[in-house]
Amino acid sequence: MDSSIAVFDVDGVVADVRHRLHHLDRRPKQWSRFFAAAGRDPALAVGVALAREYAAAHVLVWLTGRPEHLRTVTTDWLRRHDLPAELLFMRPANDRRPSRDFKAGQVARLARESPIEIVVDDDPEVIEKLRGLGYPVRLADWVPHSSTLEVAQEREGRT
Repeated sequence: MDSSIAVFDVDGVVADVRHRLHHLDRRPKQWSRFFAAAGRDPALAVGVALAREYAAAHVLVWLTGRPEHLRTVTTDWLRRHDLPAELLFMRPANDRRPSRDFKAGQVARLARESPIEIVVDDDPEVIEKLRGLGYPVRLADWVPHSSTLEVAQEREGRT
């Protein structure tokens, strides 16, 4: 196995969050219900296959905007879908930075430890920022990026 790393997002890349987005379309937003349903996310076959492909030759690192309190739910979900779950970086409690800023900081830290082969994310703003910083990126475009999720990731810094 190569010592370079492949960095993958979770939501919209390997986990399909569309079934729970309706909780964020309401006023007030129902964050607790949105997060409570995370364990029931269907797998996205394209993303799962891509993650497994990279995991065969690289160290697979998960970098998600999901809050830290979802660690057990997320690791259980990854294991249930036969994905490695050891290296999981999540959004710390009360970190409300846009996903592009949170993830750029995390990727820079990871890059100091190992070469980065690829970063796969569904958020076009994350991809644009990382590309601008010189990282190899791939937009996960197998599920249309919703405006509801974009607001949660980039304006509210919640996922």
